[in-house]
Parts: sequence; C-alpha cells; structure tokens
Amino acid sequence: MIEAAPAKVNLYLHVIGRRADGYHVLDSLAVFGPAADEVRLSPARRLALELQGPFAEGLLAEADNLVLRAARALAKQAGIAPEGTLTLVKNLPVASGIGGGSADAAATLRLLNRAWGLGLPESALLELALPLGADVPVCVASRPTRMGGVGEVMGTAPRTPPAHLLLVNPRIPLSTPDVFRARQGGFTPMAALPAAWADARAMAETLRGTRNDLEEAAISLVPQVAEVLSAIGAQPGCLLARMSGSGATCFGLFARAEAALAAAAAMPHAWWSAAGPLYEPAA
Repeated sequence: MIEAAPAKVNLYLHVIGRRADGYHVLDSLAVFGPAADEVRLSPARRLALELQGPFAEGLLAEADNLVLRAARALAKQAGIAPEGTLTLVKNLPVASGIGGGSADAAATLRLLNRAWGLGLPESALLELALPLGADVPVCVASRPTRMGGVGEVMGTAPRTPPAHLLLVNPRIPLSTPDVFRARQGGFTPMAALPAAWADARAMAETLRGTRNDLEEAAISLVPQVAEVLSAIGAQPGCLLARMSGSGATCFGLFARAEAALAAAAAMPHAWWSAAGPLYEPAA
C-alpha cells in the first residue's frame, strides 16, 4: 500500500502578529504539488520504519521520525497495537519550507487509517494531526487551504484555476526557528483574496499584492535563495517567483505545463527542481 505525501507550497505568507507565548500569527494560502514523498506499508508484527530515496540521509540522525509518531498516535486512538513496516521514500529536500515532514505524517495517518480498517473520518485525523505539528492538519486533506494562527487554523481557500508550479531548492537546509529569529520589521495585514480566479494570470495578479514575510530573513541566512528566485523569475512564462514557507525552496507559477517543464530543465543541475500541475487529491 502506498500513499503520496505531496509538497505544501505557501503561495504567500504574512506574519500578522505575535502571541504572548512568542509564536507568530500567520496568514497564508497553501496549495500542494507537484512533487511528493511516498509512505509505503508492508506486513510486519511490529512497527518499524525504513528510509529510502534521494534525501533519506538527511533523516538518519532523527531519534523519532514523525511517521512513527503519527502511527503510534493513530494506534493509541484506535486502541490497537501498531504494526507494519513503513517505508518513507524521501523525494523532497529536508528542512526546505514545503512541509515534507508534516506531509509524511499526514500521509501515514491516511494510509494506516485505511490499512488498519479504522474508517476514521477526516475530522478525527485532523485532531490526531495537530499535536504532531502545526502544518500536519493542512497536509491531511492536501487541498488548497487558507491558513491562520500558527498554521493550525484552516479556512476556505479561493477556487484555484488550472496552474503549474516549478519548485527549486539550492540543496541547503534552512531551520524554521532560525528564519523567524532572523526576521526583522513589523507585521503585515491579512491578504484580501477573491472567492475564485478565472485563470492562472488572475491568480498571479492577486498574489503580486502579497508577499512572503520570511523571504528577506531567509536570504540573510542563505543568500542562494536570492539566486534561485532570480533564476525562476527569468524563465519565459513565469507569472510569479517567490519563496515557500521558511525556505529555501522557491516556486514559480506558470499558466502552461510546457513552460513550467522547460523552466525546470533550465535550472542548474546542482539544484533540486520539480515541475507539474497543482496537486488534486483523489475524490
């Protein structure tokens, strides 16, 4: 059994305030695709995790992967002993601003809910997801979502038109806490979004009125982010180039598939890149 864990892309990210406990309050629009990790399950009497894929090495030092924590949380909720060998195929860069670990945990919840025959509704999976991390709930559904709070508040997103994304990462990890600590300046109001966009160009026009408030801080820590943004923005057909989340992954928004694919092919081989349409979860 296999479950995709698509990358989460923040089309914009506004820091709109700060709570008394120090956590920042955010406003963001998250979409998914076009690259993904995979979580696979094979029979075994005990719960175990195997790592594969081009970025597996980046997780070897972790004492307790989010995939295992998600599996144990689901088993505890169901009152059963967790079992099975989970294989995480790590295709997404680690610590890269596209929610890879959160997507992996969410995919594990979906996969084991099905494999163990639990039949839990999405609302129950969302309750299990939040203690695992602020980004895990939005990854459970993996559909366009307006995010608020520290990331855990999920609202209705505008209806997104057909569009294509290019994702590019300079293969340099970025720590989210480090980026927030490096951030300077005040706060940005919530974005004004329509109910829907007619096409990708209209979506890009709205998004150009927004920003990623973590971009400058990320560039101060990893200057290569600016190089990536410049390279994406120079590609024919690119409607918008921006960093996702806390970086260092950046994205380009395209109306046409062939333009996004050509842009991916034009990126330096030393960088990681992927291109394709916005992810649509199975009905």
